[in-house]
Amino acid sequence: MKRMILSAALASAFCGTASADPFDVFGKFVLPEGDSHVQISDCGNGSPCGKIVWIKAEDLPPGQTANEITNDKGEKILGYRLLQGFDRKARDWRGGKIHDPMEHKTYDSRLKRLTDGSLEVKGCVGPVCQTQIWKPVS
Repeated sequence: MKRMILSAALASAFCGTASADPFDVFGKFVLPEGDSHVQISDCGNGSPCGKIVWIKAEDLPPGQTANEITNDKGEKILGYRLLQGFDRKARDWRGGKIHDPMEHKTYDSRLKRLTDGSLEVKGCVGPVCQTQIWKPVS
């Protein structure tokens, strides 16, 4: 009996160090292309909202600053809210939307923090989803 309790305690201790809270999606993340950063913070109701907070200088048109970049609808990209509307579910955040400001497309989205601290971001059209891994900005 003592052996079982000790084994369970050790297993719990080792598993606990490698796990991350899948709901702790808050922080600053770099997109896979490395061209921008997204800050995810509380929308005011406990759910995550994400906005673009940094754009790589090399990606800017000559003579423009990051604050001047707009899409073809005239919407500023820096500060643009691209993630919102999430509900906390059993294993992750779901029911939210991710919006591509350049393509003007909106997708159903899911968010989950992975054990290595990265963020799994899914954009879905119906049952078909595409997954990106966003790394935390140090």
